[in-house]
Amino acid sequence: MRGVDDLNTVRTTGSRLLPVLPLEDACLFPGASLVHVVHNPADLSAVRLAERLGGELIVLGYREGRRGPRDLHSVGTLAELRSVQAVAPLEHKVELDGSCRAHVMTVLGTDVLVAETLPIAEHDAGDEWGPAVEALARYLHAHAELRNFLEKQRRSADPMSWVNLACQHLPITASARQKLLEASAPERCLKISRGLDALLRKEHTA
Repeated sequence: MRGVDDLNTVRTTGSRLLPVLPLEDACLFPGASLVHVVHNPADLSAVRLAERLGGELIVLGYREGRRGPRDLHSVGTLAELRSVQAVAPLEHKVELDGSCRAHVMTVLGTDVLVAETLPIAEHDAGDEWGPAVEALARYLHAHAELRNFLEKQRRSADPMSWVNLACQHLPITASARQKLLEASAPERCLKISRGLDALLRKEHTA
């Protein structure tokens, strides 16, 4: 799975084998949290494997028009398991904290998937986070319910955590969300600031 190569970032050294938790129509971003309900027995096995191996796994989104269980994007997010709770005989609620993005080199397995992952070190967002946070403030001013939700989800005072939470929860397509995940921190800030203002304009003219 070498299809996506983020040339604008510096990869950290050392790859690791980690269980894969696939997501449909969703992404997990670094510094953000996610509650996901697991129905698939293979996905639950991946979560249990992660628990036995220290509580870390890689979260990957499915490609559009996927045909099989291994049709996954090659950039995802390393995540820590915060909790696993059974809510029904065949359902478990899994709470995840995203730590950093990672590139998937190889996927192994046919049922429970394990991936060789290489963490991607984020570039500093520089001055780009300022306009992104300002655009987010304008958008949240018009969407109080979303603002309250994001405030409860926020785990860090770092401004980039706001940007990443916005990327994760805004009403955009799964493919647009994946492109934001694949972008470096400065690019992500630039894209989200432009995108939020475009969303506001569209809503005001609707």
